[in-house]
Amino acid sequence: MGENGFFRPFWILCFTVFQMLLLLSSGGHCQAKLKAVASLFPLYEFAREVGGDHCEVTLLLPPGAEAHSWEPKPGDIAKISKADIFIYLGASMEPWVDKVLKATGGKEVRVVEASHGLQLLKAEPHEKEQGKKGHSHGHSHGEIFDPHIWLDFQLDLEIVEAIIKAFVEKDPVHKESYLKNAEAYQGRLKELDRRYRLSLADCRHRKLILGGHAAFAYLAKRYDLQQISLSGVSPNAEPTPKRMAEVIEVTRKAGIRHIFSEETVNKKLAQALAREAGVSVLLLSPGANLTREEAKEKVTFIDLMERNLTNLKKGLACGD
Repeated sequence: MGENGFFRPFWILCFTVFQMLLLLSSGGHCQAKLKAVASLFPLYEFAREVGGDHCEVTLLLPPGAEAHSWEPKPGDIAKISKADIFIYLGASMEPWVDKVLKATGGKEVRVVEASHGLQLLKAEPHEKEQGKKGHSHGHSHGEIFDPHIWLDFQLDLEIVEAIIKAFVEKDPVHKESYLKNAEAYQGRLKELDRRYRLSLADCRHRKLILGGHAAFAYLAKRYDLQQISLSGVSPNAEPTPKRMAEVIEVTRKAGIRHIFSEETVNKKLAQALAREAGVSVLLLSPGANLTREEAKEKVTFIDLMERNLTNLKKGLACGD
């Protein structure tokens, strides 16, 4: 074998090994999954659906935890510090955020404030609610805003857009995949919105009586309903006797047969209201988190909203 014949396979082998090393070094970075952390269940689902196979998404809230009063532990702060992307609601839903982000040690985490730039509703505080302490939901100058924006599916579309932007910035290689995933999920949100509009357009009652806190203002506004609740935006507040009497009177006068209560909060007030007004109670999920049973069953945000629609149609006597 001549000299050239000997070196040709050697150089081919070297070139092949070099290419493989290049692929491993560059491809290893691209193929490593993004790590995203979300504060609330809807944000977790939006991120998980957009990220697909290219992102590992973690939800901070444990199943059954009350989203308004929950606070992170050291292990949760560690999760955020190790993440590429951190998604939280804002609108003072998570008053611990600034402190936690400072504690991440300066790591470059892409932060997405889901409520940024969205049109928030001002909360209408009820007359001096009796006081268990809870998180207040406000901005400067004493203005109080309703943080439950995920119950307006049109706003959810905008939140998904913000998540796409963050994912693409962190991982441009999989841009097309993120866009495709987002388009599919946004299609489901649009279909959900369409079904709500059609189903709630012709209801005997337009008053949404809540035996708890005022979590459904965004949903009520979008579908032309009137939210009437025992307490304000904090689930930890308790209504005054005067407020309880007012809601009982409204329920009786309207001829309503069902009021609504939440799965993850104390139902005693709703049960007392129902008993005094002579009506029954239907469940309505605010969607911020799952119960332990729902988590085991892998219930989705879309599932929760479909259940809500079923109970809303019954409670408001739609299509009768």
